[in-house]
This record gives sequence, C-alpha cells and structure tokens, in this order.
Amino acid sequence: MNDEQHKQDIIDTDLYEEIDDEEMYRLVKEAQKEALEKEQEEKNNKQSKRPFPKWMFWLIAFALAFHVMALLPQTFSIPAIDFLITSAKLSTDDTIKTYKKGVVVIETEDSRGTGFSIDEKGTIITNDHVVDNEEQVTVAFSKHGLFRADVIETYPEIDLAILQVREGENLPYLTLADKTTFTEKEKITFIGNPLRFQGIANEGEVLEYIQLDGWDDPVVMIDAPVYRGNSGSPIINGKKEVIGVVFATLDHEQHGNVGLFIPIDYFYR
Repeated sequence: MNDEQHKQDIIDTDLYEEIDDEEMYRLVKEAQKEALEKEQEEKNNKQSKRPFPKWMFWLIAFALAFHVMALLPQTFSIPAIDFLITSAKLSTDDTIKTYKKGVVVIETEDSRGTGFSIDEKGTIITNDHVVDNEEQVTVAFSKHGLFRADVIETYPEIDLAILQVREGENLPYLTLADKTTFTEKEKITFIGNPLRFQGIANEGEVLEYIQLDGWDDPVVMIDAPVYRGNSGSPIINGKKEVIGVVFATLDHEQHGNVGLFIPIDYFYR
C-alpha cells in the first residue's frame, strides 16, 4: 500500500449505531425476492400498446446511472455490496458474533483502521501504519464504546504496533494461535472496518508465503476481499485462533489481487 492508500476518514458517530446482522440479511433476501416478483409481474402484464422506444429507454437509463454514480461515494461499489451481503450471512453465526466483539476501530487524526484485543485489559494488536507515529489513539469496541489507548510498542520493520487501552477491564478479546500454521486453500475468516464500514466479517483461503522486497521474513497471501480499512484485521482459522494480521494487498502475477497478512509468530518475537 502507498501513503495515499493509508489515509482514512475520521470516524463518524453513526458508525457506532447498532446494526442487527440478522435483520440486515433478512432485508437483503426480501429485496431479492421483491425484485424477482416485480420482474415476473412485468413479464405477465405486458401492455399491447406501442412499446416505449428502446433507444429512449437506454438513453434515460444511462443518464440516471451516470447521475447516481456521480453522487454515490466509492464505498457503495458493487464489490462493497457483495462483501456486505457476505458479512450479513456470516454474522448470523454465533461464533462470528463473538469474534466481532473483540475487533476494534482504531482512529488517529488522519487515519483509520482495524485492531483486535488479545486480553480482557484491552491490549490491542494492529499495524504500525495504522497508528501512524501517534502516541495515543481512539479505540472503539462495538459493545463497550470508546476508549483512549496508548501506543506502547511499534515494530515498523514488520508493520505491527501494540496498544494498551486506558482503564480497560472485562473487555472481549480473541485467542492467539501459538504459531502460524496452515494448509494450502485452508479456509479463514477475517473481520475489519473496510471502506468506512464497521465490523465486516468475510472469508477467504490461504495461498502461500511470499517474500517481499525490503522484508527480512516472508508474509502470507490470501485469496480474499481485502480493502482499505482492513489493515489490522485478525486472520482467524478453523480452530478459532488468530494466525495473522492483515496489512496490505498485492497484485500478484499468478494469483491476481490478493491480501497479505503478517504471521502471528512475528508478534511473539
């Protein structure tokens, strides 16, 4: 990621409004059903009068589409809608709901990303580029609200940072794996705050290690929809343990656009 990709928007207060994932999924399914019913109804009720000229229809449709695209922010692209639907489906699972409680929004003066708590005191792992040389940041838990947190350790060479929530106790957290192990195409889950959304759960597959220029140790590629704001997201395996931390994306010659995560082993070191 370049410096421009790291710049994020300041958190809006409406990001902290409670979203019912089951209700979101229900609304998506209802919208799909209504669209199909409307399409069928239109087919069954074709009028015998002279049809509206197709060229005029496409002209109006193009004009409307251009106008809408000019008004809608980038966050409402088709890929964004796709991962919202996926997140809604995943988030009906009780295990995913539990994971999401330990994932936080991290906010600095001019950047925004993801982190996750690893103990009930609110020790948080995120990326070094997310805290962006700040000594203090704002941290938001979905169920416990806002906290101030101190940046207590940074490791720019592996893009990790450790935060400590002030006066944190009884906070939700995720369990770390003892080491990063995986098989090719192994299914993983990750949760983050991409494109101004909060607490988006998604899934993907582990690919393989890759050695990046300027890095002493390799990182891991995943086939998954990773976007700006996912930096700091935990990679969770089938054993419900965190095996890594999302930090970037890469256009790979063989695999195409992939996500990259830092193995949790580097945190222990």
